[in-house]
Amino acid sequence: MTYFKHGVLAAVVTLAATMTSLHQAYAQPCEQQTFEEAKYVICTLEPGKADLRLFWKNDDGAPYRAFSSLAEAVRAEGRTLVFAVNAGMYRADFSPMGLYVENSRELNSANTTPAESSAGQVPNFYKKPNGVFFLSEAGAGILPTAEFLKRRPKVRFATQSGPMFVIADKLNPIFIVGSTDRTRRSGVGACERGTVRFAISKDGVNFHDFARLFRDHLKCPDALFLDGGRGVGLYNPDMGYNDWSWHGGYGPIFGLVE
Repeated sequence: MTYFKHGVLAAVVTLAATMTSLHQAYAQPCEQQTFEEAKYVICTLEPGKADLRLFWKNDDGAPYRAFSSLAEAVRAEGRTLVFAVNAGMYRADFSPMGLYVENSRELNSANTTPAESSAGQVPNFYKKPNGVFFLSEAGAGILPTAEFLKRRPKVRFATQSGPMFVIADKLNPIFIVGSTDRTRRSGVGACERGTVRFAISKDGVNFHDFARLFRDHLKCPDALFLDGGRGVGLYNPDMGYNDWSWHGGYGPIFGLVE
């Protein structure tokens, strides 16, 4: 009888350890945080533990456009799309505005053309400096576009957007303290100890405050703006998010796959 009890206890302990490992492996990467009274969803990916990918087109060569379409395609592979976010600005045909590399293949070249301003307004993508988020064998990084093109690192994935929020631990000097240009925004940071952090604001924020979130709160020495306004998109079923773009879909998409 004693042996039986010990055997049951051992089995329970083993099961508990197994469930704990599974919970850790599939732990929710996203949480709501508040910084200076503004609310954000922050998604943190640890280096070497997360399968972060870039997606644009399906097997038929058509843009996924909807997070739900991407989730179905991932599910068909026997995997799960844990969360997804718009991976940068895109054109009316859902093609990336700039550099796009997927599975080590450059599918869209870098955009180095001058800004096409309207009434003195420079579109966000062209605000200096814009930058490239990339994943290489050494991990994640963000570089100003000119520096990335100069170095030409070997990457598995890369996407170009702009402007950069934080550059080598310094705020982009073009941002205005107290700016009234406040809207929802999304961005990505290459952070301490190799972590990658995505931030999606639930409230309207200006560029300066959002940049400070990355540098001062999330400890990201480099961070890049992804999109804003009604183009901000987040997919996270556990938190009840499955956004849809205001103009018919998204272009490139970041997705965490398990």
